[in-house]
Amino acid sequence: MTEHKSDLMRLLTERGYIHQTTDAAGLDALAAKQVVPGYIGFDATAPSLHIGSLVQIMLLRRLQQAGHKPIVVMGGGTTRIGDPTGRDESRKMLTDEAIDGNIASIRTAFERLLTFGDGPTDAVMVNNQDWLGKLGYIEMLQKVGTHFTVNRMLSFDSVKLRLEREQPMTFLEFNYMILQGYDFRYLSQEMGARLQMGGSDQWGNIVNGIELGRRMDGTELFGVTTPLLTTADGAKMGKTAAGAVWLNEDQLPAYDFWQYWRNTDDRDVGKFLRLFTDLPLDEIARLEKLEGSAINDAKVVLANEVTALVRGADAAKTAEQTASQTFAGGGVGEDLPTFDLPADGISLLDALVGIGFAKSRGEAKRLVAGGGARVDGEQIKDENHHIAGGAEVRLSSGKKKHGILNP
Repeated sequence: MTEHKSDLMRLLTERGYIHQTTDAAGLDALAAKQVVPGYIGFDATAPSLHIGSLVQIMLLRRLQQAGHKPIVVMGGGTTRIGDPTGRDESRKMLTDEAIDGNIASIRTAFERLLTFGDGPTDAVMVNNQDWLGKLGYIEMLQKVGTHFTVNRMLSFDSVKLRLEREQPMTFLEFNYMILQGYDFRYLSQEMGARLQMGGSDQWGNIVNGIELGRRMDGTELFGVTTPLLTTADGAKMGKTAAGAVWLNEDQLPAYDFWQYWRNTDDRDVGKFLRLFTDLPLDEIARLEKLEGSAINDAKVVLANEVTALVRGADAAKTAEQTASQTFAGGGVGEDLPTFDLPADGISLLDALVGIGFAKSRGEAKRLVAGGGARVDGEQIKDENHHIAGGAEVRLSSGKKKHGILNP
């Protein structure tokens, strides 16, 4: 393994964050001798990011832990266009008010994981609408457009895939890569940013920005991407059958967030502990070696550590207590999802949909037919089963999802 000069490259390498670097030796040398401001851009298309973005937020946290300056770039401007990367269709337009509201809501997740302030290594959050919104169209074409060839732009996967599938790509979206490249150039000029980081799908956009900075200003810039994160069974991080695993409490209860990590595949425990917690590497090595039922102890540690970072220590403690009471003691945890039970009762299918264990009656039927529905611990395979009103009922979907029907 390469002997790193900087704490930054050592930390990122040891914990498994690096997929590609534009110049690993150059970045290592720079980080060893000065504070490196580095940034990652985030969309503002929803009131919360989901855990698919958590590795990027943790990357900014590692940057700060290694003595460097994180810049969180909210895409208030680029969200108005929509990143075509990995998309088959155009994104719906959001109003200015909706975008601003989303940014304010998203900021709360960053405030738990980064230290913001005015110091040399304190994090800052900026909105690219502040500079992109001031660019005149002709000025943009003259200053920036001349550094991009259409031939090169057509070669990017984000464009090629859409054209190959004969899916329309608007001229507006076609400009996204130019604006993202300009972001890097602007941040290097105005805030001293030398490093852009992102997911592996952003490699082309990052390289664009590096080349633009070199051509316009002669500045040496650097890029780092993280591996595409999938679970051991091949699923994309952040997606479940029930929907996205959101970072914000008002989008997803803490218990469900905790439970997602508790249900981690045995094979992913070590990787997730390295990426998503601050536990020492020797402790992680010990935990990931656990076998049989003992690996569940490591999963509880993982769930507690990530939930404490993202939601706070109290949320993690409450979620673990709820799980303990539900699974071990057969009791009822106070953090479980609930649904009000009508006085005259409810059909099992409607109860499963109402509490969120199924998105439709059809999905609920399949759950029941597969033996996944339990009422007060008893497996029910009759899709016409009626749950009587007047008393609290514990409803379960499979072995890991539980809820309460309140009388």
